[in-house]
Amino acid sequence: MPGIRSLLAFSFFTLCARALHESEVGIVDWHTKLIGVPLHNSQLTAPIFHHDLVLTATNNNVLAALNATDGTIVWRSMYDAEDPILGFKTHDDSISSLSGPGGSTLRTYDIATGHLLLEKRLHNPQDGRLHEPSGLGIGLVHLGGQDADQVLLTNGDTVSRVDTKTGEVLWKWRSPDQGSLVMYSHIYPDPRASTVYLAGFAKSVRSYTLHVTTLDLTTGEVIASVNVPADVANALTDFLLVGPSGSGSPVTSTSTTNKDSDASADKTARTDETGPCLIWLSPSSPSSPSSLSLFSAPLSPSLEGKVLTIPNASYKRIRDVGLSGNGLFMAFRDNGAGEVMGYGSEAGGAGVRVVWDFGDVAASKVNAESHFVGGINEKGEPRIGRVFWSNARNQAIHQTFEAQLEEGKGSVSTFAFPFETKEHGVVKHVAFSPALSSSSNDSAHKVLLTTSTGSLQLWAHDALQWVREESLASVQVATFVELPPARQEVMCGGSGVCGKSGEEGFWGKVGRQVGDAKNLPQFLFHFVTRFVTGSYASPSSPVSLSSPSSASPAIPRSIPSLSPASTLVRDTFSFRQLLIVSTAHGKTFALDTSTGTIVWSRILGLGWARNVGGRIVPVRMFKVREGGVEGEEGGTIGEVPEDGKEGIILVAQRMADNGLVDTVIFHFDPLTGEDIKIVIPKDSDKDDEDDTPLDKETEYANAHANVKDANGQWVTALEGVDVIAGPLIDVFLLPDGKGTVGLLDEFLQVQLYPDTPATRASLTTLAPNLYLALRAGTQVLGHQLGLNDELSNFHVAYPTWRISLADGEEVLEIIRSAHKGGQIASIGKVKGDRSTLYKYLNPHLSVVVTSSIGRSPRTCGVYVLDTVKGTVLYHASLPAAEGKCDVRAALAENWLVYSYYDDEVGVGVGDAKSHRVISVEMYEGNKADEKIRSSDITSYSNKTTEFSVYEQAFVVPHGITAIAPTTTKFGVSTKDMIVASRKNSIHAIPRRLLDPRRPTRKPTTEEAEEMLMQYDAVLPHDPRLTLSHYYEVADVRQILTAPSLLESTSLVLAIGTDLFLTRIATSGTFDVLSENFNKVQLVLTVVGLAVAIAVAKPMVRRKRLRERWYQ
Repeated sequence: MPGIRSLLAFSFFTLCARALHESEVGIVDWHTKLIGVPLHNSQLTAPIFHHDLVLTATNNNVLAALNATDGTIVWRSMYDAEDPILGFKTHDDSISSLSGPGGSTLRTYDIATGHLLLEKRLHNPQDGRLHEPSGLGIGLVHLGGQDADQVLLTNGDTVSRVDTKTGEVLWKWRSPDQGSLVMYSHIYPDPRASTVYLAGFAKSVRSYTLHVTTLDLTTGEVIASVNVPADVANALTDFLLVGPSGSGSPVTSTSTTNKDSDASADKTARTDETGPCLIWLSPSSPSSPSSLSLFSAPLSPSLEGKVLTIPNASYKRIRDVGLSGNGLFMAFRDNGAGEVMGYGSEAGGAGVRVVWDFGDVAASKVNAESHFVGGINEKGEPRIGRVFWSNARNQAIHQTFEAQLEEGKGSVSTFAFPFETKEHGVVKHVAFSPALSSSSNDSAHKVLLTTSTGSLQLWAHDALQWVREESLASVQVATFVELPPARQEVMCGGSGVCGKSGEEGFWGKVGRQVGDAKNLPQFLFHFVTRFVTGSYASPSSPVSLSSPSSASPAIPRSIPSLSPASTLVRDTFSFRQLLIVSTAHGKTFALDTSTGTIVWSRILGLGWARNVGGRIVPVRMFKVREGGVEGEEGGTIGEVPEDGKEGIILVAQRMADNGLVDTVIFHFDPLTGEDIKIVIPKDSDKDDEDDTPLDKETEYANAHANVKDANGQWVTALEGVDVIAGPLIDVFLLPDGKGTVGLLDEFLQVQLYPDTPATRASLTTLAPNLYLALRAGTQVLGHQLGLNDELSNFHVAYPTWRISLADGEEVLEIIRSAHKGGQIASIGKVKGDRSTLYKYLNPHLSVVVTSSIGRSPRTCGVYVLDTVKGTVLYHASLPAAEGKCDVRAALAENWLVYSYYDDEVGVGVGDAKSHRVISVEMYEGNKADEKIRSSDITSYSNKTTEFSVYEQAFVVPHGITAIAPTTTKFGVSTKDMIVASRKNSIHAIPRRLLDPRRPTRKPTTEEAEEMLMQYDAVLPHDPRLTLSHYYEVADVRQILTAPSLLESTSLVLAIGTDLFLTRIATSGTFDVLSENFNKVQLVLTVVGLAVAIAVAKPMVRRKRLRERWYQ
């Protein structure tokens, strides 16, 4: 027994020894805190200014406050996926939000700290209506003055008055038709008239009609309800509810973005009881439906009035710029003119009138599309800003309109600022914080830009204050790239790019070696210093950078003074690598894994779709070694390889706005971002109907693919090569060692990149050994590749087997084995009785996750398939908690781990509701010492089904959002599972804890010798195994691991809303000396012994000589 206890204690000690220490936080890891790209398509969620804060809701479902001075995150609140943010509103020192289906939940935060002050469920989320856009039928308005109440519009048919401090619902009104006929989308409370105005729309035969209802603000009773004679084509954009000028914004419509302008409520007292105005666009006559006139209907509580129109004026659209509560909005004529429209008592009772004309604001070859935004300065004065790109000046232009409504006039000031469109794309949204006066030198207009690449930029007049690359919160694909060793930089003359073999002659080698001799004194000095002091690099040592880097306050950015190819070199243990990531916003980044800084970034070009608009959706990223693949004339694709150089192939789909989908490939140098592929035109002498010369734009893109301007920015975007004129079904890397990528189109034809005779010959040779598993609804189909020269010039995937799942069971995901093509150091496990369990190492295993959507109760399925012949090797049926499948799985060698939530309650201890992790190990044969050579035999052999399965379930304290095994260079170190929990933390679960062979009783001597611990259903929550420490790593969707040069250490990357990278040594740092090793003491001891020997040796020699004389 004492021996067993000692072994168990030693086992637990080894589990804890791998944990990182607090002193290593920030040294061996880094955390990039992000919020996501703002939801700028809705004015309810778009960014706004509030004093020195920028408030926004993002597409990562985050409500956040940024410091407007430096761009840092002041606070952020992360919402669950099933609780999407629909809108928010500020009031004094608080901010309120509506979220969930139909606005089911109200939350109020302290605007300075983000502390939650109130959370109120307004209705059951299951009763919420899902509209498109999601913010339709939502409104949130604070009442003015000292009243803390707010009036809410939810579900498009319900209005509630809620006490903000207590959350008490004072009254609630629901539309009699419950939204089946009228969808209310605008709300305007008028405390002076004690009235709430509701404006909505109803579908008619060919268009939409408008409906207005007034409620008593005190009781919620209906005052009046009328239909407005309107013929609105687009109910989302063609009508507004505008308050009178001078009313301020405490009672603005839900369309307003100036949610923080409550300070202007008492600036101008209203001189009459002018109510809001309903404004819409309708055809001026039935005979000319394309000619739209602007109609307005001033409203009163009794809804008695008349409809007005602007004569002899044809408009195209109207837009609320955030000043509807101040009586201002924009109207755009058919001729492209943009007009500021005003409504209020200052209009002399005439209703709506033109306040200012910006002139022609339509997009043209000279100017890009204009963005209009409203703002309130510190004095409560409304301002309208216009931002557009000028092709003539190659700069962005900002114009500010200052309205003097009382005097019936206004003025415009203009300035230009150097927006880098080549690096950040085009402007998608503008938020505006106007200065007190355009002529004042004490303050400047602040403009917050949201770009097409997901960048947030704040400009103060023409000076850039900070930049946040928020597209990094939506990383789609990523891979690690090892840096070249420092020796390569020396051999390449500092260029970082070595020439092809044979280019360096004899005298070139002599010159290079003479040049290397200058580093000899420095090398000797460092060698002696390192030998004497023992100042070796250790796994927890910070990585020294080759060059200083500057950092942005928002996102640290590394901008080396030299080309990255000449300064980025590998450190001692290859902890410093490049992380290549591609985002959902069409931009690719290279991050330094030692610091998280951005080394370079580049926009992915849209190709022909830039004329119609579109987006790039990354699918897969491959790391290939260049060399041996020559571009040959006659193909459509070629490349210029550089021997021994690593390249990145990014496979993406181009989604054009006109509905067309293409598959494109981007091929670039990971060190620099340079394009390393070219498009070779076919021989014009050949008679081919498909032969078309390159257009001027393609020729320009090829000629300037790797050209930078004086500021170091790329002249053109990184353009891809069209490989498939249609969607992508599957993609794979050919095992030919030439970096050939195979792509399967919708006709199951294999397209190759690069497409050359050499690669086509490789595919023909390898096709018999290539197996594909594709999902098709309720089936999984196995395919092989074949070529029929009579029917097609392409290899075609034909089905070889089919697995038909149960009725209503749908395939959600197919997960490939993590060790495919990797190093396997051990093929078995030696038991305590000296027998061996040989791992089942079938290289063709895949995991299929399914969901049963048509059966009751709804279940989830996990299958392990042999993709060669479709054999189901393992199957488990899991409960679908709350009707959805949230299964996470990882397969490494013979080890399968998956997680799920079990909401079923049983009678046993392990049958309670809990998050569970299942660990499965597969071994060859039915008992120990049986060996079938599963890694070598053909899958068609009957022996492939001769294996045994060990399975065990464990309970974890939190749900799991991502899971992945660790990876090392040779596979010697123990594999642990890295998991991301719903508590926004990253944990390492040692394999010993997940060993399914853990006995349910006290371990025997033999089991203790194997380090097997007694089974415990609950996995302990050990803080020492929390890799993220105190970091809050939000919404992790994917975990990547990569090896370093140290076999003991693996790099771990968590990808989600945030980015987090750290190192882990699963078996301890057995391949390096401990940091506590005293090298100085060892050197002094050796030197002391040498001195003692040198002193004692002559004395011993004389003593022996004397002994010989006296013998």
